[in-house]
Amino acid sequence: MRVCVVVRFLGFLMIVISLWMICPFVYAVSNAGEDTVPFALSIGIGIFSGAVLYFLGRGVDMSKMRAREAMASVALSWIAASAVSGLPYFFHGSAPTYADAFFEAMSGFTTTGSTILQDIDAVPRGLLLWRGLTHWLGGMGIIVLTLTMMPILGVGGFNLFTAEVPGVVHEKITPRVRQTAVILWLIYIGLTLIQTIILLLGGMGIFDAITHAMGTISTGGFSPHDESMAYFDNAFYDWVVTFFMFISGANFVLHYQAIRGRSLRSFFRDPEFAFYFLCVLSLSLLTSLGLYMSGTSESIHQCLRHGAFQVTSLITTTGFVTTNYEIWPFFSQSLLFVCLFLGGCAGSTSGGIKQIRLLILFRHAARQLTRILNPRAVLPLRIGKKAMDLDAISSTLAFFGLYLLVFVVGIFGITLFEPDFFTAISGVAATLGNVGPGFGTLGAAGNFASQAAGAKWIYSFLMLCGRLELYTVLILFSRPYWNEGVILSKD
Repeated sequence: MRVCVVVRFLGFLMIVISLWMICPFVYAVSNAGEDTVPFALSIGIGIFSGAVLYFLGRGVDMSKMRAREAMASVALSWIAASAVSGLPYFFHGSAPTYADAFFEAMSGFTTTGSTILQDIDAVPRGLLLWRGLTHWLGGMGIIVLTLTMMPILGVGGFNLFTAEVPGVVHEKITPRVRQTAVILWLIYIGLTLIQTIILLLGGMGIFDAITHAMGTISTGGFSPHDESMAYFDNAFYDWVVTFFMFISGANFVLHYQAIRGRSLRSFFRDPEFAFYFLCVLSLSLLTSLGLYMSGTSESIHQCLRHGAFQVTSLITTTGFVTTNYEIWPFFSQSLLFVCLFLGGCAGSTSGGIKQIRLLILFRHAARQLTRILNPRAVLPLRIGKKAMDLDAISSTLAFFGLYLLVFVVGIFGITLFEPDFFTAISGVAATLGNVGPGFGTLGAAGNFASQAAGAKWIYSFLMLCGRLELYTVLILFSRPYWNEGVILSKD
């Protein structure tokens, strides 16, 4: 692995992230906010650090980036971006320690939506705008963003793309990776603008409309209010956000196909989307039924409104809340806890296990049951009309095993700092799945501020693992990855 390739890429990325800070910096200056100086310091440090790294990697051929270098670049880029973007929180004092600042930034870029900020409504709006931008940039992926701005990557671009974009099978809309990245970002921006306009037409203020649209389309869930969507207590806003959370949890390739073909057939023909739709619908109805039977909500509409919103929010790993779901009946809470693990579709902005993996697992289990009765039967595992190859099946099963292993180890790590076992479980589930809120002190009415510094670093690592779907991060700790050694030269 050529270190200079990784160093140069990280330097470029840090400069890009620092330049994005200019947007909230200008907003802070125009409002004479107390966050102006923190942004100025952060931009200066970020650009200087990035320039140093970029200079150290000068002369390297970036077009020949190999798989090992791509994996290191992707994993370390999210750490570098969080290290820089957390500086404004730290310099302003909203984050009392750098561990808090890094946690908030990592939560933003990984679109987790967990927070350590207390009294969010009192935080300067420049910082809240930056907070919203971090998960909007991270939603589509900071590597995908970089690919649109750095065409010199050439061949190495595909290795970066496959190392970051989640899913079992990686789809390119066009033969060129950069062109694919540009198309994905155009769709992403378009959906954000459409939701913003609809919220504005519904009477929401422009700042709230923009930040909540960025939080919805990115499935990040950062809100500029402590109460999240419950701040508005508006049924129209809730249904609009529910709809856009749902479509943001779908594969963005389907959005492209629908726009290009001017038809919704691409959605109905996709087996993963059909499974995703049934999953969201059934869990929403069951959760709403639990609310209605317990008398928690006053009307059927309220039960459906809160049930559908919260289920969609957690399945898509957005993390917005409309009410304190921890006072709901245990039946409805149990369903929400299951939602922490599911995730949206592959190729979407959501985290979690992903619907395609669940579909493959269920089909594989059904096939094994049939084989018990008919041992000689040849039963290909089909998803729609496509037969899945053995590599995809074994990769899916390995992912489930690895996910469970990281989940259990994460719980052990958190219990070193957190005495409440259920809080530890929900915290690990919420961060590893990039969901945001959990249960207990980490639920809808709480946050991660009370967690120990050590726990926050573990949570930050789990967020990174969840966003990059384990393999890209954990492979850096494996012996085979380093077998060929490290090359310090630029050749």
